[in-house]
Amino acid sequence: MMETLEGAELCFPHLLNTSCRKPMLSRSETTTIYILLSSMSLLTVALNLLVIISISHYRKLHTPTNLLLLSLAVSDLLVGLLLMPGQILIGGCWFLGDLLCTLYYFVDFILTSASVGNMVLISVDRYVAICDPLRYPIRITQKRVKICVCLCWICSVFYNSLILNDNLRQPGRYNSCYGECVVIINYIAGSVDLILTFIGPITVIIVLYMRVFVVAVSQARAMRSHIVSVTLQPSGTGTAKKSELKAARTLGIVIVVFLICLFPYYYPSLTGQDTLITASAVAFEIWLFYFNSCLNPVVYAFFYPWFRKSIKHIVSLQILQPDSCKASIL
Repeated sequence: MMETLEGAELCFPHLLNTSCRKPMLSRSETTTIYILLSSMSLLTVALNLLVIISISHYRKLHTPTNLLLLSLAVSDLLVGLLLMPGQILIGGCWFLGDLLCTLYYFVDFILTSASVGNMVLISVDRYVAICDPLRYPIRITQKRVKICVCLCWICSVFYNSLILNDNLRQPGRYNSCYGECVVIINYIAGSVDLILTFIGPITVIIVLYMRVFVVAVSQARAMRSHIVSVTLQPSGTGTAKKSELKAARTLGIVIVVFLICLFPYYYPSLTGQDTLITASAVAFEIWLFYFNSCLNPVVYAFFYPWFRKSIKHIVSLQILQPDSCKASIL
């Protein structure tokens, strides 16, 4: 009887001595966790799919900025479509073998790195658009953006093949029992990854968006001064303050979301430890990292009027009408 109960707690009940144990959670806890995680996965897929359909379908949305948003949405869609369901279905036990375990995390690293890279490219695009608007059409062209997007994905594949080199050469080398899917990144590789995908990007984003914020505030104040001098009334004060507050709020949201979602994942590297990544439906830091892919379409696209308008077109099925791709969505 005891052996039967013990076997029920194992990933592979017929391997009593070498099988991993399942996470000890009550049925109500397991149900609640799976409902929350499944909802997050569906929401991530739905939001990013709306961005992809909008930008791909409507011709007037084929701009350099929107190409970057499209690339970001593709990487985040794949996170919600492949990585999140994978974590949910695993449930603490891996049944697909050591090779697929390593490949799963290889794809995981590629998609998350590409997502972060796209966020950096978007911040560069916004910086040039606000701080050098006259030369923006010359400096930021669709051809250059396509090249940058391709390089972002290629570099992500190459970079993560180096980070996971040991795991790719010998899949399952860090597993301690059957049913475990573990990837360990040593301190040196973890430190490089910390700089290239966390400290570096957040520094670039903060510096560029702070510069954008300063320029936006100065432009708002100049406009306010112009209105006051023309009308001799302080009617522009409220508008200028609203512009400053909106710029500050957007900057704050981008930085806070990035830090909250990525900091727990990179905390071991910050404390000088090896980074241990395990396939578990209750791995909080991994799910928080994935949650960034759910928030990205809200942070980067939802506040655009064209996105809200395109959602109405999609939901009302106006997108199915003839020549709807030529609609004035802007």
